[in-house]
Amino acid sequence: MIKGLIQEAVIASRSLVSVTDEIINEILLQTADLLLEEQTCILNANEKDLARMEPSNPKYDRLKLTPDRLKGIADDMRNVASLPSPLGKVIDQWERPNGMRMRKVSVPFGVIGIIYEARPNVTFDVFSLCLKSGNACILKGGSDADDSNRALIAVIHKVLKKFAVNPAICTLLPPEREATTVLLNAVGMVDLVIPRGSSSLINYVRENARVPVIETGAGICHTYFDESGDKEKGQAIITNAKTRRVSVCNSLDCLLIHEKRLNDLPFLCEKMKAYNVLIYADQKALAALSGQYPEALLQPATEESYGTEFLDYKMSIKTVKSTEEAIEHIALYSSKHSECIVSESEESIQLFERTVDAACVYVNVSTAFTDGAQFGFGAEIGISTQKLHARGPMALVELTTYKYIIEGNGQVRNN
Repeated sequence: MIKGLIQEAVIASRSLVSVTDEIINEILLQTADLLLEEQTCILNANEKDLARMEPSNPKYDRLKLTPDRLKGIADDMRNVASLPSPLGKVIDQWERPNGMRMRKVSVPFGVIGIIYEARPNVTFDVFSLCLKSGNACILKGGSDADDSNRALIAVIHKVLKKFAVNPAICTLLPPEREATTVLLNAVGMVDLVIPRGSSSLINYVRENARVPVIETGAGICHTYFDESGDKEKGQAIITNAKTRRVSVCNSLDCLLIHEKRLNDLPFLCEKMKAYNVLIYADQKALAALSGQYPEALLQPATEESYGTEFLDYKMSIKTVKSTEEAIEHIALYSSKHSECIVSESEESIQLFERTVDAACVYVNVSTAFTDGAQFGFGAEIGISTQKLHARGPMALVELTTYKYIIEGNGQVRNN
């Protein structure tokens, strides 16, 4: 059954070549409209999923849909529709001495599999980006979000049928683990698999896939407050990066602070009191915060406090003596997702930009902006922390590959 669903998606993918960009855009716009028209049904389905999960679970916030979040999903879909098609772009062209004309042209991958956990918004993000880039998508959501995903897929299929497009171009597999196994072994049918979720999910996919994988890695994000940092900027950036949405991969996990600015640490953390952010601080930072931050929310840092993606109202603090030491700490514990420096020193900024190895490096900007929509990509299919093919927010361009088109006039090779 599962293999049959994958085969249907493969067959359907071939028909996408005849769907014009104008039709694709209209499908996306009408799907966005229908999403909002049917939001009561979708929110009811989401409530069923939420009822099976403890609100204290870090995944709960990711799972939850609201009218505002549905509006945001619809807006992202409309943004994708407004973007130029990434297909058929001539990346390069040249002519050989024998008269052969060579073109390197962007084309779809074909069939893309997405494995994700309690993130129903991914369903629409993936569909919109894959359709716009000419790819069929096979979705393997988690059981936590199955009712929500099915309600969203019903909306998508309703619009696709209206435009006489094979609904199998957006296929939702059963939530059982068996579907993951079949998808990861669909050699010759699935061109690419992208996991979105916890480090354990990503590791499982990487270690068990027989088809190509692009990792969208966990976000262990740091902000370094430099000796020259502006404390007003620092407070705003640190608070936003930590508290905007703690369950997302771009949220702040570790604050690095120059030892000469420890007196400003209580100010930098001041607004996090209202969010009851639990802080794991090293000895120097602990002393600086003692009596200035709620004692019940202060704990001594341990080795486990660093290199942890908290996905919660928790944060570690490490005191450093220099920008170089901050960079060394990041190199040791970073997941190469998003890293930030708050500084007014051009020398420190340039060193940080040049040396830090991450998909997104920020200067005086919150890491919360690591998001395809915020980058102007319309939406994202994930944040790649690897270096082959795609890095950072993956959107339309990253869902294409290329082929060479060679034209001539009877040329043959003689040697």
